[in-house]
Amino acid sequence: MGSTGGTCGTLAGALAVIGFFMGKETPSGRDHKLMWKLSHKMVRAFQDITSQYGGINCKDIARVDWKDINKVKAFYKDPNSRRKECFKVIGSTVEYLEKMLDEYEIKMED
Repeated sequence: MGSTGGTCGTLAGALAVIGFFMGKETPSGRDHKLMWKLSHKMVRAFQDITSQYGGINCKDIARVDWKDINKVKAFYKDPNSRRKECFKVIGSTVEYLEKMLDEYEIKMED
């Protein structure tokens, strides 16, 4: 996030989806009673999904120096770059998130 190599944006996105569907509707409102439980489950699942890479951080998964323009260009243009690993992480995270939302009967409207 923010070219730091920190927490993978895929996790942030998954948590944002949970917050969107289960968070407060007004500033004085309350979060859905399951929001924190599902957020915790998502973080744990993401830790499992990314364990083979060494962690939940972008630097562990993509292994690119986001401050080096040439390395960033290679990451996006080289078909053999670790970008394919990022797509695997994204796909597995989306699958888990969908399954979890279905399990708790949280519907994403079209």
